Amino acid sequence: MPENPIESRAPPPSPIASGRRSSVTNDEVLTEFLEHSLRVPDLILPDNFFPKQKTVETPPRIDWQSLNSKESNSVLKTLDSIARIGCFQLVNFGIPSEFIKLVSAMAAGIFQLPSEKKAAVMKSPEKPYGFEEVHGDHEAENELSEEFVWCKDKSLKLDMERIWPAGYSNFSEKMETLSSDLGNMAAKILQVLQENCPRKSKYGNDMKPKQDLISPVCCLYKHTRGIPTDRGAISMGYDAFRMLIRGTDNSHALCLHLCDGSSQFHVYSKKGWVSFCPDKDALIVTVGDQTQAWSGGLYKHVLGRAVFKGEDEDSISMAFLYSSPPNATICCSKTRKGKTLSLGQQAILAIISTLVYHVLVYFYKRF
Repeated sequence: MPENPIESRAPPPSPIASGRRSSVTNDEVLTEFLEHSLRVPDLILPDNFFPKQKTVETPPRIDWQSLNSKESNSVLKTLDSIARIGCFQLVNFGIPSEFIKLVSAMAAGIFQLPSEKKAAVMKSPEKPYGFEEVHGDHEAENELSEEFVWCKDKSLKLDMERIWPAGYSNFSEKMETLSSDLGNMAAKILQVLQENCPRKSKYGNDMKPKQDLISPVCCLYKHTRGIPTDRGAISMGYDAFRMLIRGTDNSHALCLHLCDGSSQFHVYSKKGWVSFCPDKDALIVTVGDQTQAWSGGLYKHVLGRAVFKGEDEDSISMAFLYSSPPNATICCSKTRKGKTLSLGQQAILAIISTLVYHVLVYFYKRF
C-alpha cells in the first residue's frame, strides 16, 4: 500500500483583482489615514496655573482705642474690610515698638543655630513645633526663608534649652509677655466681630464664641536679605502653592502679624492672591477658619505672609495664631435642653404609650 504522508502547507495568497489598485497604492492610503487619525491635537494651556498676583487698595487703618471703645465708624470699617479681603490694619495698639524689635532681634538668634542643632528640633506630626524648611525640595532655595513654630510647650522648652541654653529662656519669657498682650487684643476683637455679626451661624443665634482663647502658636519667619528678583519670584510662587495646599497646620480664629518694615503683605485665599503695602508700625489682623465658620461665611478666612525686598540685613516677621478651645461655642438655650430625654424617661414614655394603646383597643372592641 502506498504511504499517504500528511501534508501541511499554508494557503495560497489571495490574488489582487486586475481592476483594483496596486499594493503600493493601498499602502499610501493606509499611511495617509494613520497620519490623520493619530495626529495629536494642539492644546493651548494657560501660562500659569495659579492666579496672577493682584494689587488691592491698602486695608483701612483702624485705631485700637477707637475699636476697643466700639466707635461705630471704626467698627464699620473693620467689618467691611474683613468681609472683602479678610484682613485689616491695627495701629496705636499700645505695645511699644522697641519691645517688638527686641523680641525680633532675639528671635533671629534661633535661626543662627548650626544645622545639626536645628535637626534635633524639627517639626513633625508628633511635635507641632520646631524648625521647618520652607523650601525643602530645592537645596539652592533653602536659604531664602526659614520658619520656626513656637508655643508654650514644656517639651519645646526642654528641647530648645538643650541646643540653645544661653538664650532660649530669656527669649521664651519675652514671647510669653508679647503673646499675652496680643491675646487680650484678639479676644476683644473677636467680641466686637461677634456682637456685630448680622448673620446666623450654623449653630443658631444662641451660639456665641467664648472670649477665653487658648495658648497661641507663633510662626517665626526669617527673610534672607539680597534675594535676586528671579529667585524671589520663584520663592513667592512656591509660598503661594504651599500655603494654599497645606493651609495652616493650626485651626484658629484670628492671626496677628508683626511685620514692621515689610515692603508687601500677601493675602492668600482659595479665590486668589492679592497684595498691598502695609503701613509702618501697623499690626495686620487676618481672619481664621473658626471665625468664618461661626459667622456663617460673612468674615473671609485668608492666610497672610509678609514679604521683604531689598533689605540690607535679614528680617524677622511673626504671626500669632489665636484659637478658641474645643468648647468655644456654648449653647444658652434652655428649650433645647428641655427637649433632651434620658433613657429612663424614654422607657417610661414607651410603657405609657403601650398601656394607652391597649385601653383604646379595648374600648373600640367593647363599643
